[in-house]
Amino acid sequence: MDPEPGEFLSLLSPDDAAALRAAGRPKRWDRGDSVMGEGDRGGWALVLMEGRVKVSSHTSSGTEVVLAVRGPGALLGEMSAIDGSPRSATVTALEPIAGVVIGDFPAFLQAHGRIAVLLMQLVTAKLRDSDRKRIEYGAFDTTGRVATRLIEMAERYGEKTNGGLRVALPLSQDELAGWTGASREAVSKALRTLRDRGLIETGRRRVVIHDLEGLRKRAR
Repeated sequence: MDPEPGEFLSLLSPDDAAALRAAGRPKRWDRGDSVMGEGDRGGWALVLMEGRVKVSSHTSSGTEVVLAVRGPGALLGEMSAIDGSPRSATVTALEPIAGVVIGDFPAFLQAHGRIAVLLMQLVTAKLRDSDRKRIEYGAFDTTGRVATRLIEMAERYGEKTNGGLRVALPLSQDELAGWTGASREAVSKALRTLRDRGLIETGRRRVVIHDLEGLRKRAR
């Protein structure tokens, strides 16, 4: 499966990608498996080759907050692998996934300086994305945040159909709520609002976006 644009693997040259695969070992997980746990320690990192995962954390009250959905090409666990700190989030397989585990990630980076520079660029992009999401939470209502997440999924995973863009969502409504920083009831109401406006159609773990531009306007 080709890496998603902007993900770590898509930034590497063919030679760098081959060196990464040679330095690691392949591993698979089933849907629902925990790939990494919040608070765990480990010097290894994972490059996702197939499938999608959710990156999440839990508040002190036990509420799950979904931080991101990552797909093929994503680099996971790199920060903890580099500085030795406990992992800051849990990574869970949303569907069967396959990846390459880099057992000693710091040593790999020391031996491949160009890849280390690309990693710094990637970390910077993640920080910018985190800042953007914090602004969204303060400036957008729940419907706007839900619309923004649906647009993100459509741009990354949307498949053209006669009715628009079909997105197979690996997330439940509870997980979508955790990704938008809202309650399940508020997300359900937001989806109903978007349906009533004719912007989307929903089904079990899928959404068809009939009017992407209209959804972008609502997100703003």
